[in-house]
Amino acid sequence: MARHLVVGNGKMLVNLDKNCFIRDIYFPYVGQLNHVGGQYCRFGVWVDGSFSWLDSPEWKMELGYVEDSLVTNIIARNEALGLELQINDGIHQRECIYLKRVVVRSTTDHEREVRLFFHHDLMIEGTEVGDTAAFYPENKTVFHYKRSSYFMFNGFSDEGGIMQYSTGIKRFHSAEGTWRDAEDGNLMGNSIAQGSVDSTIGFMTRVPGGGEKTVYYWMSAGRNLEEVKQLNQYVSDSHPEKLLSRIVIYWRHWLLRTETDFGDLTDEVVNLYKKSLLIVRTQTDENGAIIAANDTDILQYNRDHYSYMWPRDGALIAEAMSLAGYQSMIAPFFQFCADTLSPEGYLFHKYNPDGTVGSSWHPYLVQGAERLPIQEDETALVLYAMWKDYTYHQVIELPQSHYSTLIRKAANFLSEFMEPGMNLPKPSYDLWEERYGIWTYTAASVYGGLMAAAYFTDLFGDYERSDHYRNTAEVIKQGILEHIWDEESGRFARGLIYKDGAWVKDMTLESSLFGLWEFGVLPVDDSRVKRTIEAIRSGLGVKTEVGGIARYTNDYYFQQSGDIENIPGNPWIICTLWIANYDIASAKSLADLEAPRRTLEWVSRQALSSGVLPEQLNPFDGSPLAVAPLTWSHATYVQSVCKYARAYRKLKGQDGQR
Repeated sequence: MARHLVVGNGKMLVNLDKNCFIRDIYFPYVGQLNHVGGQYCRFGVWVDGSFSWLDSPEWKMELGYVEDSLVTNIIARNEALGLELQINDGIHQRECIYLKRVVVRSTTDHEREVRLFFHHDLMIEGTEVGDTAAFYPENKTVFHYKRSSYFMFNGFSDEGGIMQYSTGIKRFHSAEGTWRDAEDGNLMGNSIAQGSVDSTIGFMTRVPGGGEKTVYYWMSAGRNLEEVKQLNQYVSDSHPEKLLSRIVIYWRHWLLRTETDFGDLTDEVVNLYKKSLLIVRTQTDENGAIIAANDTDILQYNRDHYSYMWPRDGALIAEAMSLAGYQSMIAPFFQFCADTLSPEGYLFHKYNPDGTVGSSWHPYLVQGAERLPIQEDETALVLYAMWKDYTYHQVIELPQSHYSTLIRKAANFLSEFMEPGMNLPKPSYDLWEERYGIWTYTAASVYGGLMAAAYFTDLFGDYERSDHYRNTAEVIKQGILEHIWDEESGRFARGLIYKDGAWVKDMTLESSLFGLWEFGVLPVDDSRVKRTIEAIRSGLGVKTEVGGIARYTNDYYFQQSGDIENIPGNPWIICTLWIANYDIASAKSLADLEAPRRTLEWVSRQALSSGVLPEQLNPFDGSPLAVAPLTWSHATYVQSVCKYARAYRKLKGQDGQR
């Protein structure tokens, strides 16, 4: 249940699994219109009368990327067939073209004919109804289409272009698909099929004994036949080898703007940092939507997915990427939020990449009472992230362009959405989208959002509004200290729930309480913050060999154990890094950085071999749970590495002055 390899360019995203099968193709938005939908676009080999798809146990796979790039580097070995494949996949940095290079190496001492087969199990625009797959004789390609979504497939070897092809019916009556036709090494050549269809194309090359040959394969995506024909011709004219090289060059230049001095962090930690930057980029649409995750295997558990833009995730990811130096990449996110902000000044639960409102399980009516179906932290954190971005880069044009459309409208909503008599925000859904109440994390984020708005209004000389936002933030701070601090337990509560006509504390131990210092309510060295963090560290630490920090006590989501004392929940990458960020922020010497350095090394060990980070881990064997990659996991890791590197330089300088 993971996507081991992802490649993209902000307009197109392709996910591959551990067998190098394409499982998702998103176009023309990252995260919207999945034209494969988690089905299997297979890749197989015929040689010496034997056939094998790459998901056969005979294949031993090494998954990775070409260093500092979004081009894969995969080694697939099959001793029984006497073959080794080196595979490189990439998406053109500008055009919607997916490229694959396969170097076929023979371990035998005689020349052999090798045939490669590529299968296309498309569900164009998310459904199998009404697709067409056809051979196109003008340029000897195979293409699939429906409405305004077209996909053209081509390739070549030294021996020529597509040698075999077939189109056919899939998953209807007894028809499995054309991939079955390939297993004897020969395709029927059926030239067109409609409805629930697939296609397979084959290439042939003669590999000398102990030698190698290269086969190229590509897919172009567009809005009509002429567009994909032109893109296909562009690949043929430019040569896919040159295009793949240019993709590597582009991403290496893209990485140059980030950190270069990582202190004492290991190469493994730094390599994952760079991969994380690149993976976050693949999950970010050029129109501003930062998608939570695009692993459609989650559909097996709930008939919905993570391919949405949650404003909370987007804001925190944007802040991390801005910290790393990618201000221009995340600037469209704030335009997206300005465009989708409601007339009242709040953001909804989640959005589709095209800006329409996403699905939601938050009701408007509960037991006869109306409620606003929002998570208020999602609105507040956009303002917080925008201010952090300004402090990092001093680009005043960005907040100025959104001052009336986003900053003031959202801040006015936050300052008015207050619970009477409590000095706290009105109830809303928590950051985990599971419960309704007044939550500590939400209140802290509203404080941070209102302070950000106050700083912006100061920046633009709007002093009356600044005073109002700042005063409201101070009121919320006092409300947190008055109502949510729990003296008896010596820590903050998760929040307040309304029960029997009164607000009562929810004392569930909760990792998101880190927001109290992260968003500026209290300083990192405040004794109440210290005691709360230590309670999280001891009470939510997973007491298995895997380790890590759980979200909260008795977390039910993908729960693997009822032993709450030792396994309060599955370890989450982000929650573990939140504690590391606290340790970094509170460090007074280089020695204090040892614990967060170990955490960063721990995270690097939890990544899949390709560098992909999941949402959470199985507490017993460390295998990925839920979705992978989770954009928030990668962005939080980026944030932690940046904070560590800067703290290390600062503390090393202090030590040098002593």
